[in-house]
Amino acid sequence: MIKADKYFLDNLQEIYNNGVTDTHGKVRPAYKSDGAPAHTKYITFVNESYDLSKNEFPISTLRPLAKKMAIGEILAFYQDQTNDIEVMKSKYNLHWWKDWDVGNNKIGIRYGETVRRYDLLNQLLETLNNDMFSRRKILNLWQEQDFIDDPKGLKPCFYMTNWEVRVIDGDVYLDLHLTSRSSDYSVAGNINRFQYVALQMMIAKHFGFKLGKFSVFTSNLHYYLRHEDQVKELLSRKPSDKQPILKLNVPDGTNFYDIRIDDFELVNFDCDYPQLSFDLGI
Repeated sequence: MIKADKYFLDNLQEIYNNGVTDTHGKVRPAYKSDGAPAHTKYITFVNESYDLSKNEFPISTLRPLAKKMAIGEILAFYQDQTNDIEVMKSKYNLHWWKDWDVGNNKIGIRYGETVRRYDLLNQLLETLNNDMFSRRKILNLWQEQDFIDDPKGLKPCFYMTNWEVRVIDGDVYLDLHLTSRSSDYSVAGNINRFQYVALQMMIAKHFGFKLGKFSVFTSNLHYYLRHEDQVKELLSRKPSDKQPILKLNVPDGTNFYDIRIDDFELVNFDCDYPQLSFDLGI
């Protein structure tokens, strides 16, 4: 069994068997279908670690993967640096953000707008270019001022990345650690990990670095209680024995802002299972 599927099944089983619920108090999310409180079952402080240089990609084979939309979201946030739902929909076919419209076809000062507001991506590129051994290569979407200026927006779930480089036999390897306060694991866990590997690949290509480690820390790993039937279905599925590999087919040194969705290729992804339907908590 590949590492991504083992993590996915083990973590999902751990939530199912030993997770606790938040049914003892008030919760913010509500189900899209009827507005009822969207309670969860969860575990805390979960770590996952992969070595991309050994083709350990965090891509589970237990669900179909919306590859283009996942990468499109990364491009919207880090290339276009936008919070405009219409741009995300027309340019990348992203429809899921419409449920978080704060009233002006925007998602608030969040994600892409935060990247633009604080010039986060360009600062990261500049640091990697001029001081790559700095231990301050942090891209942080959790900016309290944004929440004060625009309190209606959904606060970022996967909110911080730490970047490191290692030089081995003259080759520079780029490592990424991703931090999440909250992960709706059965719905979006596979997408979130996949798309941040795509971001890591884009930055590695920009500099001609090799891919190194990818790790994820999640503070609250959960599924919504109405999704328990889907969780049981996922736990019953047999994973593929093939390791999916994501490739970025552009030359080393390609500018980060010139990379497009179609430059990515997903190979060895073998999933014959149907997509699942979820009553979303929003």
